[in-house]
Amino acid sequence: MPTSPAPTTRRSLRGRPAATSHAEIEQAAFQLFVTRGFEATTLDDIGEAIGVGRRTITRYYPSKNDIPWGQFDRTLDGFREILLAMPADIPLHDAVHRGVLAFNDFPTDASPSHRDRMRLILTTPALQAHSVLRYASWREVIAEYAAERTDTRPDDLLPQTVGQVSLALALTAYQAWLADESASLPELLDATMAHLRSYLAG
Repeated sequence: MPTSPAPTTRRSLRGRPAATSHAEIEQAAFQLFVTRGFEATTLDDIGEAIGVGRRTITRYYPSKNDIPWGQFDRTLDGFREILLAMPADIPLHDAVHRGVLAFNDFPTDASPSHRDRMRLILTTPALQAHSVLRYASWREVIAEYAAERTDTRPDDLLPQTVGQVSLALALTAYQAWLADESASLPELLDATMAHLRSYLAG
């Protein structure tokens, strides 16, 4: 789900590197999460690792809990674009299926890796409450699209059901992927999202 751009750096007036990208912060943070644990790592620790203050970090991420998600609002904008680009003549379940697969197509050389991000998000108790808000935003993107396709409102039952079911299917695929290092995320998502047909097609 989450992504981040390539890192760039600049020098501060004191000659120390200053963060100029989300990716630089994320890379430093994940290194600390691995060595110290998520809960034991502070924003001050992350800032110290890249030579900046806590206030600089919070210009990029309001809280530590936001860091594992990357630039999530930006990725949701991309998700909307993916869905809106789907051909209008294909069934709704097929469009959502294709959209979720395209949204979850991440580069294998990303740093931190997508697997590391999702393992942290799905297995860290301290992140669960924060994740609920992120999941709600993701579902709403699908609900908005489903409403547009079915001439309903995003908060009507059908669009909300499509969003809820799609999230459950995607999370099922992610859990299976994290449990098996040899598993293919695209194949698992393809298999689970195929079940959306049961809800939307006769």
